[in-house]
Amino acid sequence: MMMMTNGNLRVDLKLIADMVETGSRVLDVGCGDGTLLSWLGKHKNVDGRGIELSMAGVSAAVAQGLSVIQGDADTDLGDYPTGAFDTVILSQTLQATYEPKTVLANMLRIGRRAIVSFPNFGHWRVRADLLVTGRMPVTDTLVYEWYDTPNIHFCTIRDFLLLCRDLGVTVERGIAMNRDGGVLSIDGQGRLANLFATQGLFVLSRA
Repeated sequence: MMMMTNGNLRVDLKLIADMVETGSRVLDVGCGDGTLLSWLGKHKNVDGRGIELSMAGVSAAVAQGLSVIQGDADTDLGDYPTGAFDTVILSQTLQATYEPKTVLANMLRIGRRAIVSFPNFGHWRVRADLLVTGRMPVTDTLVYEWYDTPNIHFCTIRDFLLLCRDLGVTVERGIAMNRDGGVLSIDGQGRLANLFATQGLFVLSRA
């Protein structure tokens, strides 16, 4: 289970919150029950909006007074106008999208910056599980069995960096997180982070 901090925000969500500018316009894609949006509204006075696939998540967010609609990142981001937001957030959701390349492109069209986090399939424990057991791994960040997982596009930190290069996206900042909540910066090709980080977190902008 990921560590929680500052008003029960997960470590990765707190890092994301720290990257969001006070008073900015934010779209949280795959916002769940609106935990991050609520925190940003209370502590950073953001003009926050959310899109969430599950009706349960939408209902929980709306019950908090948040502006969240039901929608699918794969199909509905194309309806948002260009430049509508300062920051678009996609937390722990990229691997569950059908068209991650298109989703990223739309995020950077809609917003001035994009903040993306995802579980790193290149972590050494994942590699070891595959090597030793011959089975799809189940970890703190990859919690589902292969037959019931919503994750359809597993990727590594290096995979993501290469995708950003192919899309001509600028990586303003990269952070690697481990299972204990420790963080380190990702430089270059991210080889060490790819091996030792359980999650990757990136701030992106259009080149």
